[in-house]
Amino acid sequence: MTRADEAAEKIASSQMNCAQAVLTAFNEELGLEKSTALKIALPFGAGMGRTDGVCGAVAGAYMVLGLRSYEGLTPVEKKEKVFALVGEFNRRFKALHRFLGCSELLGCNLGTPEGRASVKDQKLTNSVCPGLVADAVSILEGL
Repeated sequence: MTRADEAAEKIASSQMNCAQAVLTAFNEELGLEKSTALKIALPFGAGMGRTDGVCGAVAGAYMVLGLRSYEGLTPVEKKEKVFALVGEFNRRFKALHRFLGCSELLGCNLGTPEGRASVKDQKLTNSVCPGLVADAVSILEGL
């Protein structure tokens, strides 16, 4: 099973939110304890903590990009490198899914009780979210 498949399974089985699944897919190589990664990424799932924001898989990918080691770069160079990688990640993710926002990707606003009920009724976290997580992990592996 690939790392992307394993991360997708964590969503499908409701073990983690999307941000947690993406970040923990890379926690060992980042030198980050899994328990710490879970705590860091917890508020970023469900469209930034149900605030109708960026998809958790995207937020988790940003965390991975920021935590990667960029040896030999000055702080300014590291910032520029990470921002360029974020831009490339966004380009690739949007090429696959058109959007970065949770509500657009799911077709429901997780910031409202009605939207959350719709996501639950349609089982979107089992049908849509695993693919978003798997794609985010695969893109990160290619960057």
